[in-house]
Amino acid sequence: MERRHRGGGEQAEDVRAVMDALRRLVRALRLSARAAEKTAGISGAQLFVLQELAAAPADSLGALAARTHTDQSSVSVVVRRLVERGLVARRHAITDARRIELALTAPGRAVLRRAPEPVQKRLLAALARLSPPRRRALARTLTEIAQAAVPEGERPGMFFEEEPAGRARRRRPHG
Repeated sequence: MERRHRGGGEQAEDVRAVMDALRRLVRALRLSARAAEKTAGISGAQLFVLQELAAAPADSLGALAARTHTDQSSVSVVVRRLVERGLVARRHAITDARRIELALTAPGRAVLRRAPEPVQKRLLAALARLSPPRRRALARTLTEIAQAAVPEGERPGMFFEEEPAGRARRRRPHG
């Protein structure tokens, strides 16, 4: 009997440790988003995209989505808002007019100068430091938890970037 109790206690400690880690991450992401809004007047997701474009222009939305580790439709919403505010420029590629390049504008650089570092950068750096087997195991575990906790069909967007009213983020059915 005592062994079961101890095992249950260890399980409870493990669950609490996981929940505490998730709460710390969500809190850090939320505070980072608030700091971006307060100091730079943009969302945390917009700040993250601006920083990626400051590092190097993107030769397509797909390339930017890959660099931000999100899907193209999510990064498209963020880019559209940044373009509307004049912080990012969309232009046709010199080598292929069918392609759209994305680059930071001077006002975009000015916003970055006064903005804090987004937590996403530190989170990505921490994930990059994990060995490939640990990263794969973490991905499988978090995916399993997310599938059990979040309704299927919702596509993950960028952290704390809301969709415009009336535009639901749903995965289209296959076939």
